Amino acid sequence: MNQATQAQVVPGKAKPRGRFPHYKRAGDFIFVSGTSSRLPDNSFAGVQVDEMGTTALDIRVQTRAVIQNIGDILASAGASLSDLVEINAYLVNMNDFGGYNQVYAEFFDETGPTRTTVAVHQLPHPHLLIEIKAVAYKPLSAAT
Repeated sequence: MNQATQAQVVPGKAKPRGRFPHYKRAGDFIFVSGTSSRLPDNSFAGVQVDEMGTTALDIRVQTRAVIQNIGDILASAGASLSDLVEINAYLVNMNDFGGYNQVYAEFFDETGPTRTTVAVHQLPHPHLLIEIKAVAYKPLSAAT
């Protein structure tokens, strides 16, 4: 693979649940695969399960963890959240939109990436409330 096109599974991040990279760089663009709140130990941020099996899911904690995971992935490619140009967010329940939007605003404002948010039937694990995929623009000459 040449320097202008590279794909990477990032060490120290949760391993993808399929055969795909955390990100793929194509020239000056970095495409981040759908990212969740899953941690390297395969647990999930924003999930609590009590001794009776009752599950409490927190959209705010999950959203924050997803954005931080994307930041870590971008850092491994020599970029940062400020380099994002597009975000596509997938929520299992649009009733979570308010909490998601509140945390999103901790990281981005109207000068940040364009954004689309849609509701989906489900995500790859029942504890997931949100997944985000993103595109960043970071010229190769500035990525080192």
